[in-house]
Amino acid sequence: MKILPTNPAERVRRVVMVAFPNAQILDVTGPLQVLASANTRLDVLGDRRSPRYALELVSKQAGAFTCSSGLELVAKHALRDVRGPVDTLLVAGGEGTVAAVNDRAYVEFLRRTAPRARRVASVCTGTMLLAEAGLLDGRRAVTHWAYCEALGRRYPKLAVEPDAIFVRDGKFWSSAGVCAGMDLALALAEEDHGRELALTIARWMVIFLKRPGGQSQFSSHLAAQTVAPGPLGDLPEWIVANLGADLSVERLAARAAMSPRNFARVFRRETGATPAKFVERARLDAARRGLEDGGLSLEQIADRCGFASAEQMRRAFQRHLHIVPIDYRRRFHCQAATAQPAPLRAMGGRRHA
Repeated sequence: MKILPTNPAERVRRVVMVAFPNAQILDVTGPLQVLASANTRLDVLGDRRSPRYALELVSKQAGAFTCSSGLELVAKHALRDVRGPVDTLLVAGGEGTVAAVNDRAYVEFLRRTAPRARRVASVCTGTMLLAEAGLLDGRRAVTHWAYCEALGRRYPKLAVEPDAIFVRDGKFWSSAGVCAGMDLALALAEEDHGRELALTIARWMVIFLKRPGGQSQFSSHLAAQTVAPGPLGDLPEWIVANLGADLSVERLAARAAMSPRNFARVFRRETGATPAKFVERARLDAARRGLEDGGLSLEQIADRCGFASAEQMRRAFQRHLHIVPIDYRRRFHCQAATAQPAPLRAMGGRRHA
């Protein structure tokens, strides 16, 4: 990383990522890559005033450790060697979380280090470690959707928000599963460097910028794809691909060759949502993308997404996202990135005590 002249202490934000054997590798590398990309974008823009991120990977012992993928990462320092101020303290998750939660070295490190960090964030089940250290008592938090119930049950002093991509409560941040750590890191970069840089990073990494609060961890596309083969066939995916069609219960039931009553029962059993709620969420997802990506009018977007009117779309946005479409577009529309890429370099050789 390039260290800028004149008082380097003010030019570097120290980021310490805590990981452990059997961590989920994307929990570690995803957020760190986002922050590394922020450094690259600032260099490309010729911005010599903004602080860069100094990234450190630490574990109980210095050296290599194996992630749940079977690949190895190398921790430069052991936990006991981390001294001095920390700007951002990150905690990974993954299969090794259970062992880490029961290892006092990790828990005590977080208790000791968090007070001197400007902000503290967890990825996926890393939230369990922050909770075990007592750092989330009385706070809101999230983790991977599959472990939200267990998180709330084991740590009743925190408030779990199971639908969130990530949650911020004071200086403490937590994110949903795996790739949501990149959403969180984009939000950290946005807080430090502004929205335009965060948008530029997202575009170069070909990922979405963070969605507003209250969004489910599942998009309608993902929800449709996760429905097991069964009595509905490919109907959930067909709904997502045909939002402008008549998606009433009667029409959908006819397509599934069921009575409306039986269809509604089977659909809820298979997807976890009523047909009407599933359809509305799918239309809302499509409308959000339309507002983010292009110059269509609100009426055109509403029509393409199957809403009866722009007013109906507005009510759906307010109900689910607590924001009206025009404000959503103002906040989340992706402007074309103007920065040019950097030249390619030659490729070579239980409850806390």
